[in-house]
Amino acid sequence: MKAPFPQSFQYISSTQLTQLFSRAKNLNHAAQIHAHLITGDYISSPFLFNNLLNLYSKCGHISQSLSLFSSSNSRTDFDGTKNVFTYTSLIAHLSRCNLPSKALTFFNEMRGRSISPNHFTFSAVLPSCGGAAVGRQMHSLIRKHGFESDVFVGSALVDMYAKSGEIMCAWRVFDEMPERNLVSWNSVIVGFLRNGCYIEAIDFFRILIGEDLIRPDQVSLSSVLSACANICGAAIGRQVHGIVVKNGLEYLAYVKNSLMDMYSKCGVFDDAEKLFRTIEDRDVVTWNVMMMGFVQNGSFEEACNYFWIMRREGVFPDEVSFSTVLHASAGIAALDQGCLVHNQIMKTGFSVNTCVASSLVTMYAKCGSLVDARRAFAENQERNVISWTAMISAYQQHGCADRVVEMFDEMLKAGIKPDYITFVSVLSACGHTGRVDEGFSYFNLMSESYKMNPGLEHYACMVDLLGRAGRLDEAKRFVEKMPIEPDISIWGALLGACRKHGDIDMGKEVAERLFQIEPNNPGNYVLLRNMYARGGRLEEANEVRRLMEFNRVRKEPGYSWLDVRNTTHVFKAHDRSHFMTNEIYEKLGELEELVKKRGYVAEIQYAVNDVGEYKERSLWYHSEKLALAYGLLSLPVGATIRIKKNLRTCGDCHTVMKFASEIFEREIILRDINRFHRFAGGQCSCGDYW
Repeated sequence: MKAPFPQSFQYISSTQLTQLFSRAKNLNHAAQIHAHLITGDYISSPFLFNNLLNLYSKCGHISQSLSLFSSSNSRTDFDGTKNVFTYTSLIAHLSRCNLPSKALTFFNEMRGRSISPNHFTFSAVLPSCGGAAVGRQMHSLIRKHGFESDVFVGSALVDMYAKSGEIMCAWRVFDEMPERNLVSWNSVIVGFLRNGCYIEAIDFFRILIGEDLIRPDQVSLSSVLSACANICGAAIGRQVHGIVVKNGLEYLAYVKNSLMDMYSKCGVFDDAEKLFRTIEDRDVVTWNVMMMGFVQNGSFEEACNYFWIMRREGVFPDEVSFSTVLHASAGIAALDQGCLVHNQIMKTGFSVNTCVASSLVTMYAKCGSLVDARRAFAENQERNVISWTAMISAYQQHGCADRVVEMFDEMLKAGIKPDYITFVSVLSACGHTGRVDEGFSYFNLMSESYKMNPGLEHYACMVDLLGRAGRLDEAKRFVEKMPIEPDISIWGALLGACRKHGDIDMGKEVAERLFQIEPNNPGNYVLLRNMYARGGRLEEANEVRRLMEFNRVRKEPGYSWLDVRNTTHVFKAHDRSHFMTNEIYEKLGELEELVKKRGYVAEIQYAVNDVGEYKERSLWYHSEKLALAYGLLSLPVGATIRIKKNLRTCGDCHTVMKFASEIFEREIILRDINRFHRFAGGQCSCGDYW
């Protein structure tokens, strides 16, 4: 058992001081040793001086190490203390603390003092060579000093080139190394993984396990499992799992977490759950992997449940935990759940974390509370592009196009460079408000000012923009001239525009393309069938219905739901399963009378599956109207009614919601598959342009 660190001492020899260094645990201990080195005239000893530098850094006070090192420049008794070992120690600590410019500065200072770097120095400074240009200069210097064949320097070079995105340079360095160790192999595997070369990472791992003298460790295995996860390679992942067991590494939490992550991302979630149950000492990473797995598999409610189970087991959440459970809450639009998580965030001090703050904005926005999303954004002082994009996306989802443009301009004035997703939100906002010229201006801004190549989502927004404005021929020409192959989102946007403006001929052409690309998507068949039905071409509508039956494609049933007193109530069209069915239908009858007095006329074109007089009656049994009636019956007077729907809401329901918001003086927020509609005072936030 080690003796406790002395509270005071008068005289200690250099040998005893060396022993004290190993027992020191905090900044106070380091300060006491520092004081004694000065009073005992030991500060000029290179060995003790170097130990003190290391101690300050290990205590998390790199600034004290820098202060000690810099103060020695003005004293002649320090001349002998600064040698290659001292510089190397300081450079290594600066690299670990993510202070690359300072590490390079001291490296250059060392050379300016005619102190030649050794192989340890180069290994320490290479992680700070962020850019390929600086890295190549350092590589040339390594050659000049003759350290290129050193295994540690070679491994550091591989890692440096990989982090700079120069994966082929990393491969060449590895290939030319006369001696390789496990670190060298891992550097290449991790490098391939970091640069998105997942197949290459797996192939390289296969070569590694064929080596006689080197066995994979947890870094090798976790990296290749991550590569398998990224290509959904469950079969290869299972083989790696076998290698894990063979090498006796299945007990390591890091490896188990990687296995769980791999199975989750490959869609084999049952295996991930089995592994989770075998882990006795679950840390926060283990819980995070499970929660993220549930989110990836669409089990949002389970992800929320696991968060609270984790808290009950005494495991403290980190930023990943909070971001994940907020994402899960947003996925099911569970505002109450999100508020409870926000309470935990404030209690644990994570509200200042930029990632968590951005997730809060997104959660509140997707739960329909734009006011709370604004508040969360305003309280976030350290805003980055993710924070700004979250708020811009929130305004876009809620149909506040003017605020989207204003926020985008504010972001640019704040010196924040927009990213890929920012432009998707801005272009989508332009599309939903008919701002064609502005949309093209922003689209061109991407490549002209930010050197960003537009992606499929941006092109889909532009097609949607032109289509909503009724410029269908122009939209089609835009698709045909695209430099990349259009995908389902682009053809889908054009089909939606054809439905909106009743261009059946173009709609048929576009739908047939979509049938080839995704033959099992019922939405495309339904859109074309509805177009035929509204155009009076009933035989062709029936033909589409028969085609669906032949291809065994079923239309997804529409559901609407809302939460009342911690219970979720789900409705489908013509639903009579609810325990308050009689009251709900009575309320619908009352609502029908009231809206007709205000000038409501049924939009029977949205009752495509019904005939004759029953068309109008069936409109009143749509799932969102049933949910509205129940909300009016069950929620307190004046409370906001929040309805969620799994499909796009129909125009007739949209009209009734506007009337209801004015008649009952209620705010009604309807979240459908595309966006939010906020009804208040007889108006909708979308401006009837959705």
